[in-house]
Amino acid sequence: MQYKRILLKLSGEALMGERQYGIDPKRLKVYAEEIKSVIDQGVQVAVVIGGGNIFRGLAGASNGMDRVQGDHMGMLATVINGLALQSALEDEGIETRLQSAVKINEVAEPFIRRRALRHLEKGRVVIFGGGTGNPYFTTDSAAALRAIEINADVILKGTRVDGIYTADPEKDKDATKFDDITFKDVLQKGLKVMDTTAFTLSHENELPIVVFDMNKPGNLLKLVSGEKIGTKVNLS
Repeated sequence: MQYKRILLKLSGEALMGERQYGIDPKRLKVYAEEIKSVIDQGVQVAVVIGGGNIFRGLAGASNGMDRVQGDHMGMLATVINGLALQSALEDEGIETRLQSAVKINEVAEPFIRRRALRHLEKGRVVIFGGGTGNPYFTTDSAAALRAIEINADVILKGTRVDGIYTADPEKDKDATKFDDITFKDVLQKGLKVMDTTAFTLSHENELPIVVFDMNKPGNLLKLVSGEKIGTKVNLS
């Protein structure tokens, strides 16, 4: 395996599948099977999921809601998604732990770095919920922060598209894909990979990012095995 410890970042919208809102059990099962395929190869996996399928703090703020209040609601949405993924993974026979940056002791462990590392070493999937625990920070930032804290080899950002393009391929048919790109080029070209805080954190801590299509069966295992899947953001 090219990577021994990964941080998988999934958007909340990805869990909707074909639905307009909420969680699609079929999509959850597919993701659980994909994660199991790499766990079976001895890869240590941590996961951060967004909450956009349930609630977005920024969207709430744009409609007049207090931003801090809205972000707290978004954090709780990520915990709900984490519980759903935890259930799907355990249905596949995978041991998991859900850790939350927001204290909800009845449903999740508090985030404790050393405990998270120990879980990973024992082969458990660790799901990080509650974002960073602070308003004004996205789950992209949470993914970068947690990846650095657990000494992950890479952030794998699973999306609906198969990499980074010159423009949104779902809107621009002439958009071309990058197989590899540097952090510097992403910034110069103004490409949207992760939010600026997350991207800067990753760059400063020399943590590569790979953007790939999570919805194509087998992609996660191929990527972790070293195949050229998606787009890799390299340090240089």
